[in-house]
Amino acid sequence: MPNETDLERYVHSDGRDDLVKQVRAKIDELGIRYVYYQFISVTGRIVGKGIPADHWERTAERGFQLVYGATANLFVDRHGDYIGYGPEAMELVGIPDPETFCQLPWDKRVARVFCVCFRNREERENPGAFLDSDCRGNLKRAHAEFQGKHQLDFRIGTEPEMMWLKRGEDGKPDGGFSKPYCYHIDQFESLRPVFMQVIDYCHAMGLDMIQGDHEDAPGQLELNWTFDDVVRNADRLSTYRQICAQVARENNLIACFMSKPFMGVSASGCHHNISLWRGGEQQMNRLHQDPLPGMDDVFTYRGGGENTFMPDTDDVQRPGKIGLQAVGGIVKHLGALTAIGCSTVNSYRRLWDTGFWAPVFADWGYQNRTTGLRISAPGRFEYRAVDSMVNPYLMGAALLNAFDDGISNDIDPGEPENRNIYQAMEEGKEVKKLPMSLGDALNRLAEDEVIKSSMPGDMYKIFHWYKNDEWEKFMATVTDWDVETYLDCLP
Repeated sequence: MPNETDLERYVHSDGRDDLVKQVRAKIDELGIRYVYYQFISVTGRIVGKGIPADHWERTAERGFQLVYGATANLFVDRHGDYIGYGPEAMELVGIPDPETFCQLPWDKRVARVFCVCFRNREERENPGAFLDSDCRGNLKRAHAEFQGKHQLDFRIGTEPEMMWLKRGEDGKPDGGFSKPYCYHIDQFESLRPVFMQVIDYCHAMGLDMIQGDHEDAPGQLELNWTFDDVVRNADRLSTYRQICAQVARENNLIACFMSKPFMGVSASGCHHNISLWRGGEQQMNRLHQDPLPGMDDVFTYRGGGENTFMPDTDDVQRPGKIGLQAVGGIVKHLGALTAIGCSTVNSYRRLWDTGFWAPVFADWGYQNRTTGLRISAPGRFEYRAVDSMVNPYLMGAALLNAFDDGISNDIDPGEPENRNIYQAMEEGKEVKKLPMSLGDALNRLAEDEVIKSSMPGDMYKIFHWYKNDEWEKFMATVTDWDVETYLDCLP
């Protein structure tokens, strides 16, 4: 119908009624009694509501309501104002995506489903329109638009480093669980009860775990799963964080996704391995689950097709034309992208603590970890200026805009740098540095219309408001360092 709102078109989209019925069958089969309806705030926090499963059909059609400010965590700024939306604002409508329905393995009476958010049906302006501060819904639309324009799919695999910290008697962190020995199997073994429980829960929620290791900070692990479509991978990263938080509760530990809780050892990054593909097909992996504890799509990955980042010459270290254009777009916009990939004050401790392989220069190379972007293998780029606090939905949309700029305008990234970047600079190469504080990164983002436009409407306003307030609060705080440095400096 021509006068349908975005919300109505979404609810009435082809095939959705059948998916809603499939979820009801899954609820009955698994004995689900309660459902978490989840969406993602601008900082990557998982928010939403819980509703008894008896009300699935009505909620699937009508949705649930929650204050607009939930997209900004319902936080207030340093002046006492609610970020984004005040108490006078109306309530959003969250509509579940049935294909994301999955049972929680730690309490099989409960399931979760991801949602897309809309403006209220009774708004005087744009009633029922997509809520532009909904970063997950925005990524879904951005990827569909990119696919339509370029006939390319964005696939991504993330490397989510995080730290398992001991919980002190006061409930606060009391150091890392293990010693900071990189790739040390004995330290990895010390956390085996934890990571095996994580892996069991991951398999039950559709994450095809492929490898893991102990990294070089106390209690620091990295567990990886198979790469996939950018939206599904973002959902899986959010799910992984929920799983780690639950396992930490069950083991009296703290699952720490803060990038840099300790100086003098590596921080936690979240490298994004990226590629653009033509074609391919959906491939299901049940992960030995019978009956399947969720909808088929939760256990589905996109595979096959043509990887356009693969070399198209005899030089195996040089990506093909589309790959070079994509690199060109990323290198051009690295400053603004850093505000999204390194989105906290603490993120920049990672960049300042030198000697731990964190990227600080806007360049690219083959297997070169001193640059912000490296070709980690033929057909795959590792975007490195991103850490464990990243909102993967914002990052995915921003990278799509960088790709689009690079491809549409045939941006030349220049020659790859295969020297250590510090050596190259000593030999006279001029290299731009990434922003080295959250404030600088936010300024770079404000000046970059291409990356800003990946956060349409209210989203950029809210992101800037939230993060600029975070920066101002930090700048307005007296720390222990201030006292230790300046207390006795005069007379």
